[in-house]
Parts: sequence; C-alpha cells; structure tokens
Amino acid sequence: MERFEVWAPNAAQVELLTRGERHPMRATERGWWASDIVPVDGQRYAFSLFDGSTWSKPLPDPRSRFQPDGVHGESEVYARDTAWTDQSWPGIELKDQIQYELHVGTFTPEGTFAGVESKLDYLAELGVNTIELMPVQPFPGARNWGYDGVAWHAVHEAYGGPEGLKRLVDAAHAKGIAVLLDVVYNHFGPEGNYTYAYGPYTTPSATGWGDAVNISGWGSDAVRALILDAVRQWLGEFHVDGLRLDAVQAYDDRRAYSIMEDIRAVADEIAAETGVPRTIIGESTQDDPRIVTPRAHGGYGLDGQWLFDLNHAMHALITGERHGHHVDYGGVAELADVLQHGFFFRGGYSEFYGCSHGRPLDFSRVAPWQMVVYTTNHDETGNRPRGDRPSQSLSPAQLALKAAIVLLGPFTPMLFMGEEFGARTPFPFFISHSDERAERDAVQGRAGWFAAEGWPEEMLDPADEATFDQAKLDWPARGQEQKLYDAYRSLIALRPTHAIARGDLRDIEVSHGAQWLTIADREHVLAANFSNSEVTVPAGGELVYSFGSPRVDAGESVLEPWGFALLRR
Repeated sequence: MERFEVWAPNAAQVELLTRGERHPMRATERGWWASDIVPVDGQRYAFSLFDGSTWSKPLPDPRSRFQPDGVHGESEVYARDTAWTDQSWPGIELKDQIQYELHVGTFTPEGTFAGVESKLDYLAELGVNTIELMPVQPFPGARNWGYDGVAWHAVHEAYGGPEGLKRLVDAAHAKGIAVLLDVVYNHFGPEGNYTYAYGPYTTPSATGWGDAVNISGWGSDAVRALILDAVRQWLGEFHVDGLRLDAVQAYDDRRAYSIMEDIRAVADEIAAETGVPRTIIGESTQDDPRIVTPRAHGGYGLDGQWLFDLNHAMHALITGERHGHHVDYGGVAELADVLQHGFFFRGGYSEFYGCSHGRPLDFSRVAPWQMVVYTTNHDETGNRPRGDRPSQSLSPAQLALKAAIVLLGPFTPMLFMGEEFGARTPFPFFISHSDERAERDAVQGRAGWFAAEGWPEEMLDPADEATFDQAKLDWPARGQEQKLYDAYRSLIALRPTHAIARGDLRDIEVSHGAQWLTIADREHVLAANFSNSEVTVPAGGELVYSFGSPRVDAGESVLEPWGFALLRR
C-alpha cells in the first residue's frame, strides 16, 4: 500500500480519517480518490463520503487488508514482511492432490489457524496433501460459514488474522501440504457491506444471496481490479497454492473476457514467477465444460471444477433420498453414467431445474482429474435442516464404499473434515449477525428454502450459539471409527498406483446391474455392491483391497452387502 486511495465514484467529496483527524482527498481519474499521506504499518484509518448533502459516518476501506475490530470497524494498514521458510516448496498439481475441506472455526477446539496447524501431522499421516479452507475473509459476529464476507483482501481476526494465515501456509508447506482458499466473488455479505456508498460495486441481479457483483457493467474495471488484486495477494504475498471460486454460475460475467480467464492469467503469471503451480477450481451447478476447457479452445481454462453429479448420484442411490437436487438420481445406472461421462447432464431434461441442462465434456481436451469429487462437503451436509452428516445414518460399510468410489475412481478426491473417522458431529448452517434484520432475513430465508424443497425435519436455528457448538469436531477415534480411518488411509495410499483411468476417461469400462457396478481400466477393476444383500459381480482377479471379506476368483466376485473389492486384472 503505497498511498491511501479509494474508488468512490458516488461521492462528491472524500475525506481520509486518521487519529481523529480529517484529511481531504483529491479526485484523480475514473472515480478514484487519493491522499498524499503516507500509510504506516499498524495505522488505523477510515473514509467519510459526502454525497452532496451529508457526510457519511466513518466507513471501512473496501480494499482493507486488516479489520481488527470486525466488519464495521476502522481499517488498519497491513504492510509487514514475512520470514518465509518454504523456499524449496515445489507445489502440487491438481492431478496429484488429495484435498481436505475444513472450516477453521470448527475443525479444532481452538477454532483458529494455529489449531489447524496443530493437526497438520495428523493430516499428513492420513495421506492428505492439500487442505482447502472455507472462506477466511472477515464476516459479521463470532461464527459464520464465511460466505458472508465483505473485505476480500483481509483475514478474519478471530481466526488469527493475516499473520496467522501466513504461519499456517508456511507450516503446511513444511509438512508437504498445499493450501487452497475458498473465495467468494459472486456477492457481498448482508452485514458490513458499505460498497453501495462508494460506487457501483454490485448490480441488481439475483444470486440467491443478494445483488451480484458488478464485473460487467459501468465501472466494472475497478471492481474486477478489486478481485484480481485479491487473487494476486493470496497467490503471491500469502503463498497460497490455489483458490476455489464459489458459485461461478452466479457471476454476472457478460464481457468478452470472463473474469475466470483473468483470474487464470494472474495465477499463471505467479506460477511462472515462482515455479510453483497455482490451482484454480470453479464451483458451478451448470455442468458447463467451458469452466475447464483450455482457453485456446474457447474455455475459461480453470484447472478443475467441483463435480456435483457424483455425490448426488451416490447419495440418492445409497440413502434413497430424493429431496431437491437428488430428484434426478436414484439408481446404479445414474452413478455408472457419471463415472463414464463426468457430467450427468449433457443437454437432457432435469426434473430439478425444470429444463434441459448441461453440455458434454470433451475428453480429448479435458482430463478426468479436473473434476473434484467427494462423498460430502460443507454444502451437502450443511444444507440439510439439521446439518446431519452421512456418518450419522449410514453404516461403516456404506461409508467405506462411498470413499472407495471417490478415492479409487478417475476424478480428484476431496474429503470433508472428520469423514475419515465417521464423525458424529453435525455441520449445520450457523451465523452470528449483530444486525437484527440481517439475522432475521437469513433465518427466514433458509427456513423458506427448506420448506420449498419439502424437508420434513425442523431446522436448527442458525443464530443459536448451540448450533455452532454442535459443529465442532469431536476428535477421539476408537473402535469402528479407527477401522474406518484405517480404510481411508489405505485407500489414499493405493490411489497413486491403483486409481482407475486417471489420465483419460475414455479408457474406462463401466458395467452395472440393478445392484452392482464395476469400473475398470486395463490394469484394475473396482467392483461395488449397492444393496443390502450379497451379490455376485462378473469381475475377478487378484484381490488388492477390500473393507470386508469378498470371495474372489478368476471370473467373478461375491461381495457382502455394501461391499467393494479392488482387483488387479
């Protein structure tokens, strides 16, 4: 930060506030205002805007890098050198990642970056080599999923602030673990967002969470710069290995160059400068191949995207639930289709969307490892009225079966914190707004959404502190928990040499009956039983691994209920 400046085209005048003094700022160009006062590390400041009739209260900087007193407080200049020790860190390409999604506030009792750091040895022993942090930008109150963030260049102080995040990244690299950040550039949170006073940072377009961010309309150059400078900060100064872009289908992205292409370009620039790969993953509900198609072929060129279809197909098949987005799935055939094609929707009709949906992936240009898959994640668990995990209702055999499909299949696997030992703690949605209206709107909106989807269960109150407390992981793993953990560890260890068709999905062979499924390539077969009864599967060979005790010969395998067997042909 070389000088105090702010983009505020809505203002007739702007003043910089420091130490109780007011300093008039001068207009420069295209809505920018600047001051000759030199910023000093640790200096508190705010802006006051004159709209032609009145001056605003002190407002935080939209580009604040530090909000020590929360989203409503003054900003603080953050300009500190960091003594990094990760100079030899080579990074990890997406195709080699075993991801682990976690929420900093509930992953450990401390609820801090330091708490996450204390679990790095555990994660490394499990076989995880990449952690994905749910959003860590400042949010209102003491507890939040993080998707209500407002200061995109800052780090939530209660987690440990910017210094705590840097220490975690440095420590993770020392353990051979990459760090990804989940970032939200499709909307601002409902509390602490003062951008409306400054200028057109948003545009009236429904996202489901508020107005869309203005990345295509008048003034969008400055808003895009806000995003791209944050991307450059995380990937550069903070040594973060990559970003997961939340809900890119909600971007108001109508310009000739997508914001995703621009983000990819920044990541490529930093990767070239450092020699360390930078991974960009998009979350999209659209089954749109442009997300991961190379830019040379008309795509946005992201490294990967979350593949909802695999989780939805497995969940509907194993649980029988058909709520909401599970309505289009339910049989072995749907799961087999996803394993063979990646996207389930390739232009066909969707009951959930009520229209034709999706477009096929071109596997001459897209590798299967570009699809990130999971047995569950924060949304699949937390977007249930009581936040119940699959491990609270499924048997260990069913959990291990899902893990085998994810960890031995052709896509890039991601675990959600605690699933590896069958955590019994729920992960419900939680908030802690100080603005009563924002809290009321959030609670009522969520209750209405559950009612519209036909959920019979009563929703846990997101604003109740007890809801947050329930989400804290209970770490001791004994008995059956240890057996499941051992299965996850074994499956992860097998993945580098035994995963099916990792390089090209066109090499995969998928067969299925009403209750069983096999996926195979030239060397290995994964046979699975999706029923409560013993089943004979027409696949045999040498048994490499199973959670149970299948009977295997050269031509077929007899699998226990919900059993699986990894076979060498």
